Amino acid sequence: MKTRACLLLIAVLLLPAFAQAAGPITLETLLDEMIDRTAVARFPDPAYTCKQASSYDQHSTEPDEPGWFANNDRSYFLRSEEINGRKEWVMMDAKGPGAIVRFWVTSGAYKGKVRVYLDGSDTPAVEARVDELVGGQALVGKPLSEETARGRNLYLPIPYAKQCKVTFDRPNFQESHDRNDLLYYQINYRTYAAGADVKSYSKEQLDAASEKIAQVQKTLLNPAGVLPKGSSEAGDGSETKTIAHREVLAAHLKGPAAVCQISVRLDAEDRAQALRSTVLVIETRQGQTVWCPVGDFFGSGVGVNPYTGWYRKVDKDGTMTCWWVMPYENSCSISLQNLGAKPVKATLGPIMTCPWKWDDRSMNFRANWRQEREIATAEGGKAAVDWNYITAQGKGVFVGDSLALVNRARGWWGEGDEKIYVDGEKFPSHFGTGTEDYYGYAWCTPKFFQSPFHAQPRAEGPHNFGNVTNTRVRLLDAIPFNESFQFDMEVWHWQRTEVDYAVTTYWYAEPGATAKKYDGPGEAVQPVRYNTPIVLPGYQVLSVTHGNLTVQQLAGFGRGKWSNDNHLWWTGAKPGAKLSLPVEVKTDGTYRVELKLTKANDYAIIQCYLDDKKVGEPIDLFDPAVVPTGPVSLGEHPLTAGQHKLTFEIVGANPKAKKSYMVGFDQIVLTPVE
Repeated sequence: MKTRACLLLIAVLLLPAFAQAAGPITLETLLDEMIDRTAVARFPDPAYTCKQASSYDQHSTEPDEPGWFANNDRSYFLRSEEINGRKEWVMMDAKGPGAIVRFWVTSGAYKGKVRVYLDGSDTPAVEARVDELVGGQALVGKPLSEETARGRNLYLPIPYAKQCKVTFDRPNFQESHDRNDLLYYQINYRTYAAGADVKSYSKEQLDAASEKIAQVQKTLLNPAGVLPKGSSEAGDGSETKTIAHREVLAAHLKGPAAVCQISVRLDAEDRAQALRSTVLVIETRQGQTVWCPVGDFFGSGVGVNPYTGWYRKVDKDGTMTCWWVMPYENSCSISLQNLGAKPVKATLGPIMTCPWKWDDRSMNFRANWRQEREIATAEGGKAAVDWNYITAQGKGVFVGDSLALVNRARGWWGEGDEKIYVDGEKFPSHFGTGTEDYYGYAWCTPKFFQSPFHAQPRAEGPHNFGNVTNTRVRLLDAIPFNESFQFDMEVWHWQRTEVDYAVTTYWYAEPGATAKKYDGPGEAVQPVRYNTPIVLPGYQVLSVTHGNLTVQQLAGFGRGKWSNDNHLWWTGAKPGAKLSLPVEVKTDGTYRVELKLTKANDYAIIQCYLDDKKVGEPIDLFDPAVVPTGPVSLGEHPLTAGQHKLTFEIVGANPKAKKSYMVGFDQIVLTPVE
C-alpha cells in the first residue's frame, strides 16, 4: 500500500494556493483559480456576485403574468447604440470591478462580430466574428474555447476594472426575421465588491499569459493528475464488500482535513438499478452533507455512461471517481448504503485526503438529489412548469448539477429556461434560453459529448427519446449566496407526454445551511426506466423504427369524425419503417380486428401484421381531403388473453399522393365473434 501511495503522490500536480486578497485580480490569477479545486471550498474574498446576461424572451416578466414561459429566446438585447458609425446591439453592460467568466452562443449562420468594450473606452478590447470568438480560435483554443454539440462556449476569463459592455453588430433578428441575424447567447459575469483591485484584460495580457493558458488547457484535460498539495491515500485503501438490503460499507476519517478524491464501483445483477438504489452518504460532525444515488452523484445518470470532466470521471468498467474538495473540521464518514432489495458488490476507495486549515471562510461540500416521475407535459409548452432543482438557506456557493431524465416521446423535451434567484431576488439574476443551452450544447443534439465543464454522457435515443443525462460544473462561474439560493428549471416540452426528472445539485455551504427536503429514499428505490415505452396520452406504443410520433388534433377537420377529435400521427418516416402498437385481449377467443385510420393527400400505403404475421391487404391512405377511413377490417383471428402486437409497415404511396409517407391512427377495435 505504501508503494501505491507513493506512486499516487508522484502523479500529483502541486497547484498554487489561490489567495485573492494577496494581490490584484488579473487574467493569470483567474486562470490559477480555475484549476485550484481548493479555492471554491472557501467563501470568496473579495466577495463577488455572479449574474447572467442572455437573450431570454423579454415577454417573461412575472411568474403570474402571461408570457412567463415565453420561448422566443433569441436576439433580445438591452438596447442599440451608434458606435463609430455602426449600429451595435448591447448584449451586456455591467459596472465593475468584474470579469466575464463564461460566454455561450449558438446561431443559424454565425454572421456578425462581437465587440467587448472595457472601462468606458470606444475602442474594443476584443473584436471578432461571433463564432471565432466563442468556440473558435480568436483568443484561445480547446477546451477553454470550443464547440460541443452545436453549442459554442468560451471560458477564458475577461477581467475589467470599471465597466464591461458587449455588443453584436448584425441587424436584430426580431426586426429583420433573417436567420443570418439570429443569435442566442448567455454571458455569465462576476461583479466584485467595491474596491477590489482588478486589472482589465488586454491583448498584451493575453500574450503574456500564453504559457499559463497552455498549462491550464493541459490541466483541465487531465483531471486525474490534479490533486492538492500534500494529498495522500486515507486508511488502508479500497474496500470491497457485498452489501445486502439496508447494509452499509463505510470509511471513517479524522480531521481537520479535506477529502479530495473518492472512487466507487458497484457490481450487481441489475447494475443500473443498483446505481440508483445504492446511495452515497457523507457526514461530518456538523451533520449530513451528501445524500445521493451513486450513479447520479458521479454524473452518469441511469447506468454506466463513461465520460470525463474536471470534477468527475466514469470509466467503462463502472469505476466512478470524483475530485470535489470536501473539507471537514473534526471527522468525516463516507458510506455506501444499499436501499435496494438485491445485494450489491460495492467497492469504496481509494479515498484521498489533503491537509486543510479550517477557518471562518471554510465550507462543507454538499450534494442533494430529488426525483419526480411522470410529470405531465403538453404540446408547445402549454403545461410548462418551474421545477425546483434546489432551494437552500444559508451562506454558500453553487457549483453545478446533473440532470437525468426520461423522455417518453421523440419530441424535444428541453425548451425550458433556468431561473436562478440569489438572496431573495424577486426576478432571477440568471434567466436562460433553453435547457440544452444551460448545459453547453444547442439545437437539442442527441449525441454524446464531453468537456471539462459540461457533458451529455447518455442520450438513449432515437432522437431525444428515453434516458438522457446532462451535467454541468461551475468553475469561475460558480454562484455565491449569502442568505438563500433557489434554482428552478422550466419543464417545457414540444409534445404531450410524460417525463421523469432526477437532479443532483452540488454546492458548498457554511455549517448550518439547509436545503428543501424531498422524498429521496422513496424515489431512489423506484425501478429505473430503460427500454422506455413511448407514451402519448390516449395511445400506447411498443416500438417505432423511423420517424416521429405525436398526437394531432383534428377538430378543425370536423368535430366528432374521430373518436377523440385526434389521432396518433406518424410523420417523418419512409418506406420500410415499422410501428408496433399493443393490442390488449381480456379473455381467450376469436375476435374481429378492425382499424380506424385517417386519409389525406400525403399519406402512405401500409401493410399490417398481427403478432408478426401478415394480415389483410395493403391499405392505401390517400385521399384529396383529410377524412376518417371508417372501419377497416383485418379479418377474424383467435387470440389468447394478454398483450398482442399489431405492426404497421410503410410499403409505398399512391401515385397521386405527395410522398410524405404519413399515417394517422384513431382506434384499434376488437369485437368478439359469437
